[in-house]
Amino acid sequence: MRIRVQACGVAAAIALGLGVTLSAAWTEPQTPQSAVDALLAADGAFASANARAAGVTGLLTMFAKDVTMPVPGKFANGITEVSAALRANAELMQSKIAWQAVRGGISADGLHGFTLGYMTVWPPNGAAVGFKYLSYWVKQPLGWRVVAYKRRRRAEGPVSLTMMPPALPAQLTTMKPDAMTLAQYHETLDQTERAFSTEAQRIGIGPAFAKYGSADAVNMGGPNDAMFVLGSEAIGRSVGAGAPPDSSPVSWGPDRVIVASSGDLGITFGMIRPNAPDDKGETPPPVPFFTIWRRASVTDPWRYVAE
Repeated sequence: MRIRVQACGVAAAIALGLGVTLSAAWTEPQTPQSAVDALLAADGAFASANARAAGVTGLLTMFAKDVTMPVPGKFANGITEVSAALRANAELMQSKIAWQAVRGGISADGLHGFTLGYMTVWPPNGAAVGFKYLSYWVKQPLGWRVVAYKRRRRAEGPVSLTMMPPALPAQLTTMKPDAMTLAQYHETLDQTERAFSTEAQRIGIGPAFAKYGSADAVNMGGPNDAMFVLGSEAIGRSVGAGAPPDSSPVSWGPDRVIVASSGDLGITFGMIRPNAPDDKGETPPPVPFFTIWRRASVTDPWRYVAE
């Protein structure tokens, strides 16, 4: 039995709750907008199904077997490690969890995408806690599944659940690159992430974030931000606050890269490392990161769109 998911996945949520497979074959999106609508419907369907269960069981159902999630000091790689990391929080296992996407993006091949939004966790004996989340999805035989996921605690305060404009290609394509072309897509994104860090050492981390981000980029922000930080200029000011004007306190680079076959959407994974010891003479541990990148065409420069 297969369920066709519409823009608000009520039927799909019921199907998920009954264990019905959401197959990538239910429908073939014909436009970039319908493609991102299908992705957002999948995110919403998983959220609706999860709302009926306590803990992270429902959340885990949307993860691919090779999912990656940042955890303190490293990455949890694969569904077994990610599941263990989430289940280690005993209170989380008894909590109700709900989330809602406020933005989506899609690759030109219609097979990669991202969603981001707001999450609320209700502990069994405590006040509700707010988070922001970011997911990178790949369409698989079973349907859309998350291959990279992170969430961050957000400050108290109101947030807007109005949908943000999606990040869309000009059109969808069915063309598939050969192995050499796909390798070039990976290499250009790898080199862009490295150039980003290198330039931050020269011009300052804030200006580098302003330069390498797209005008519609979003950033999770810091602990005092209730909402996402919008736009590369605002992100640059936020990240660069208190940093030296012409240098960066940290360096980073990609350890792994995933790119859509259309070469216009991808994600980098790596570690952020301090450039110098702290005030106590100790070197702080590295911090795992992933950044989502897009470009208008394979001849345009990569610019980060969500992180």
